[in-house]
Amino acid sequence: MSTIRHFIAGADAGAADRTLPVYDPATGETHRQVAAASTAEVEHAIAVAKEAQRAWRASSLVKRADVFFRLRQILTERADELAAIVTSEHGKVLSDAAGEVSRGIENVEFAAGLLHHLKGERAEQVSRGVDVHSAKQPVGVVACITPFNFPVMVPLWMVASAIACGNAVVLKPSEKDPSAAIWLARAFQEAGLPDGVLNVVNGDKVAVDALLDSEDIGAVSFVGSTPVARSIYERASAAGKRVQALGGAKNHMVVMPDADIDGAVTAAISAAYGSAGERCMAVSVLVAVGDIADDLVEGIRSRIGELRIGPGTDPASEMGPLITREHRDKVASYVAGAATEGGTVVVDGTQRAFEGDGFFTGVSLIDNVTTDMKVYQDEIFGPVLSVVRVNSYEEAVELINANRFGNGTAIFTRDGGTARQFEYDIEVGMVGINVPIPVPVGAFSFGGWKDSLFGDSHIYGPESIGFYTRSKVVTTRWPDHTPAQLDLGFPSNH
Repeated sequence: MSTIRHFIAGADAGAADRTLPVYDPATGETHRQVAAASTAEVEHAIAVAKEAQRAWRASSLVKRADVFFRLRQILTERADELAAIVTSEHGKVLSDAAGEVSRGIENVEFAAGLLHHLKGERAEQVSRGVDVHSAKQPVGVVACITPFNFPVMVPLWMVASAIACGNAVVLKPSEKDPSAAIWLARAFQEAGLPDGVLNVVNGDKVAVDALLDSEDIGAVSFVGSTPVARSIYERASAAGKRVQALGGAKNHMVVMPDADIDGAVTAAISAAYGSAGERCMAVSVLVAVGDIADDLVEGIRSRIGELRIGPGTDPASEMGPLITREHRDKVASYVAGAATEGGTVVVDGTQRAFEGDGFFTGVSLIDNVTTDMKVYQDEIFGPVLSVVRVNSYEEAVELINANRFGNGTAIFTRDGGTARQFEYDIEVGMVGINVPIPVPVGAFSFGGWKDSLFGDSHIYGPESIGFYTRSKVVTTRWPDHTPAQLDLGFPSNH
């Protein structure tokens, strides 16, 4: 059985004294193992990054940009290869994996514009003979801790901007599907990134704790569940580190009575069950306003039986397995619990039988869900769609704004005034108008509100430049030809 090792200083590293299993979710078999880093191995990776960052910071912006142009070409030409790696360890269907790679490339393209992103400002003659300019300088060594559900896209959300800004990175991917991160590190190396600027350490909480506790880590980027995001934010920020920690979600999709029913049904199915619901922007709550609820529920029920669930490598599959057997069983517990709490289980996908030992489940649809049910309160991260019925637009907005999460939401309507009011009223970080999964393109930034984000900075795009740099302001006066006069007073702008 092959062992996935760490990637430090441009080469495989680590003794692999302790390993973790890497499954093929479609078969349930352990087909690889991954080395779990010790504290000493993480500290070595940080030391390597710290040394490499000095030279990388001193490199010209043109040279840095060239790395990203080359990286984009590599990713584009070998996208199918990378997508296949994602499918083999995550389980998502190949088309979904290819889409993930494509969205990751957007962030590489954004980072390639670093000559523009890193420009400072200048003001002449702020006082007589005095000029002021600002500069954006790197933080130093950045820790990037990424989840299993997007093993290509989320690392590129972080790593691209961090490296473009002149930092070095220690990336800790999910131990469940780590191979994509190693592939990306080698692609950066092939594109011309100096060894040691991007290092990958694999493992579990031991590796994470070592990153959080290191005095040489200046900033931490994290995407994962809300409890872990909160813990990482509190621990790292207490140590004086800059932190952006993106947590969980409970995304609502509001359907108004004037909406296109067929379009809303299609959107809900795609957004709820795509990638087996294992994405933080998945729609998990359908908010049906007024008398439209029965038609929506029936439309979804009649079509989800047609979904083809199978191995991600099968071109016919529309949905693959869940990431682990334990997670599949946890998802099933929510469906069973909803029935106990009074919800109407219209379709129970957990009872669908599949051949073999893969981590498959069918899709579930639950009607008449109320806000006190666990199926509503918790982030399930699986193919379960809850339907909440409300009487009015105002009730829908109140419902969403009362939820502890504020990641993404959407409204489906033909009325421009209603859509505009929703955009104004809703207390959520990312909003879709007739768009069920409003993930911003790479030139904007991604992030939610409330318990979906800990820290002040959203991820990738313009906000990432501010997060991965520190602003320095320089005030300058050069001697002129007039004799200097002694002045012991407080500096004045006059």
